[in-house]
Amino acid sequence: MDELLWAGADAQARALRDGWVTAPELLELVLRRADQLAGTLNAFRTVYAEQARESAAAAQGRLEAGERLPLLGVPVAVKDDIDVAGDFTAQGGQPQFPVAEQDSAAVANLRAAGAVIIGHTRTPERCLWPFTESRTAGATRNPWHPAYTPGGSSGGSAAAIAAGIVGAATGSDGGGSIRIPATACGVFALKTTRGLISTDPKPEGWQGLSTIGPMGRKVADAGLLLDALAGTRGFRSAVDSVPEPTRVALSWRTPLGTPRLAPAWRKAVLDAAATLRSLGHRVIEADPPLGARPTPQFVVRYLRGVADDVARLPHPHLLEARTRHIASIGARVPDRVLQWARDAEADLHARMEGFTSRHDVILQPAWTRNPPEIGLYRTANLLTTWLGVTTRIPYFPTWNVLGYPVAALPVGQDNRGLPVGVQLIGQPGAERLLLSLSAQFEGVRPWSNRRPAL
Repeated sequence: MDELLWAGADAQARALRDGWVTAPELLELVLRRADQLAGTLNAFRTVYAEQARESAAAAQGRLEAGERLPLLGVPVAVKDDIDVAGDFTAQGGQPQFPVAEQDSAAVANLRAAGAVIIGHTRTPERCLWPFTESRTAGATRNPWHPAYTPGGSSGGSAAAIAAGIVGAATGSDGGGSIRIPATACGVFALKTTRGLISTDPKPEGWQGLSTIGPMGRKVADAGLLLDALAGTRGFRSAVDSVPEPTRVALSWRTPLGTPRLAPAWRKAVLDAAATLRSLGHRVIEADPPLGARPTPQFVVRYLRGVADDVARLPHPHLLEARTRHIASIGARVPDRVLQWARDAEADLHARMEGFTSRHDVILQPAWTRNPPEIGLYRTANLLTTWLGVTTRIPYFPTWNVLGYPVAALPVGQDNRGLPVGVQLIGQPGAERLLLSLSAQFEGVRPWSNRRPAL
């Protein structure tokens, strides 16, 4: 029975449909493992044990009555940045608002697909950092090496999946916040095309940079979850389809230049390229014709987005000093500069037109080196933190500016036993291609059989 915890959400859904396990039995396995690892990982802010038991019992009744829904009875975790009815949404800090009276649109879609929502996972304060650590919540740890961060800001979700607590969870990505922890924890995840998944009742995140996306042990888990989150079908079925020969551009360049990569992270890219070639895809080195342009556009939208977020809080004095510092800088961004940054995105899309006519997918590195150790930025000010993290993650933000979908693909491990991975970037609306291509890769280079020695 414990093997089901490592099988992923898609396999759990099949086991429930076929009667190999009941929804209450599966839930108790999940709750027990979450409790066992709570002190070690700190992956959850809260676990809805009793509410989840009620949902699992109801799901089992529906299964026995012959009802079939994609996620009926499957335990799913939710990042603590979207509302779950009956709980507050903390985003890594002290609660600023009362408990939510209604589910967010994404959670409502998960429930409509039959999911059993088991809890809110940890984030850094206001989801600002690529490490999941805050004054309020303490540190969330990487299951593969607890001295290191699982990344952020969807660090709690990635850690919960990597540790075999849940088979799937939600994340969100405004500058890499799904892809950063997914590659740090060795799980699959998808930053979705802007607008594919509703953020209601919240406005667009960080001036359009942020999107909600699925995370799972396997590609099939993300495809199954994406069907539910988007309220449409076809993503899970894409996992089982064989992609046509795909034109892949291997790009080493970021808007800040070509950074030096740690050997394990460079090798991951070369290994991924070799595997894609062996599967019949064309891989050539080519950099998108964007130059440095995405960086100022990202910085303006990010800073103003953080300022707008903080301005809506009733108790901003409860925030950490560096969070207030970012917000104060962002508040100084004039409307005309923000409008320039939003309008300038059209120029990036125009520049990409010729490139995307020749290349279907872009292969890029993820981190430039291993995630930081726990506590490295615990007492650091804004400038020190900003400079320290940006050198590790320059490959991520460009695709938030453009709103493109991106898959975080596990590839291997470094000499510390920490996972390494790559990014596959598609054109807007190319989630099905990314899922199909990633699943084909997974078929010859599986990663889900590797488990951390917790």
